[in-house]
Amino acid sequence: MSFKLEGPVLEGALVRLEPLERRHTAELAVAAEENRQTYDFTWVPRAHEVGDYVDAQLARAATGRLAPYAQISLASDRAVGATSYWEPRSWRTDEQLDAVEVGFTWLAGSAQGTGVNAEAKLLLFRHAFAQWGVSRVDLKTDARNTRSRAAIASVGARFEGVLRNWSRSWAPGEDDRLRDSAIFSITAEEWPRCERQLAERVAGFLPGAR
Repeated sequence: MSFKLEGPVLEGALVRLEPLERRHTAELAVAAEENRQTYDFTWVPRAHEVGDYVDAQLARAATGRLAPYAQISLASDRAVGATSYWEPRSWRTDEQLDAVEVGFTWLAGSAQGTGVNAEAKLLLFRHAFAQWGVSRVDLKTDARNTRSRAAIASVGARFEGVLRNWSRSWAPGEDDRLRDSAIFSITAEEWPRCERQLAERVAGFLPGAR
């Protein structure tokens, strides 16, 4: 496959997605330790692991199969989490990207419920459909992670089913176990409606909306 994932800076009203760099390490280390109560099924590095985490993501990016981002809150101008494009798939020609996943996503406790996640998804989905011309964007999470599943559904993705023993578990104490993964997607045909709904949702978080 010749298509290489390269994500540009994507900026909205609440969040700016910057291609991940080592300069984001210190702020991400702070963000990762804010409140870890929502990370039961998601691997989020501890502060002392963030340097290795960034290096690992940059190594994956060098293969062209991952485009990692730091999520920058415009309210604080600080990195409050991370997300990525990954798993690019081309089925018709090597030059045309047909599908991509959005994953490796986590947010600091203070950024959750602020609209940052919704707008980040809006920016990522919009770029994938409008600029890359993909036919689908997919997302997945541990099937037991009801919080994550609700968050994914809230940005307009449709639940497709559960793939059993699909990937390693990130739950504490399950290092040697596999997890069932809940799969969600948005197709190109669904995107215009989803984009309108997601934009309306983001607008509700803007100053003066309440």
